[in-house]
Amino acid sequence: MKDPRDIVLSPVVSEKSYELLEANVYTFHVHPRASKPEIRDAIESLFDVTVLKVNTMNRKGKRRRNRRSPSYGRKPDTKRALVTLAQGDEIELFDV
Repeated sequence: MKDPRDIVLSPVVSEKSYELLEANVYTFHVHPRASKPEIRDAIESLFDVTVLKVNTMNRKGKRRRNRRSPSYGRKPDTKRALVTLAQGDEIELFDV
């Protein structure tokens, strides 16, 4: 198994992710090539919780204009995982 810290990169801090906390759903940035079973195992080993469901989404990076030249660059593509935990489990990172 891969190191869990290489799979789960960081939590997503946004209004939408904090709204999902009421439904016991947590949002993380994950490695782009991580699979759902790998994400499930990483979350369970890092935070000692029971994962019921993992949904993932691949997000395209936005196009950005360069200041000094008439060309464009791109932000990197990212992958997010929406992790649903079992009733009664919670992750301390997201205390509101």
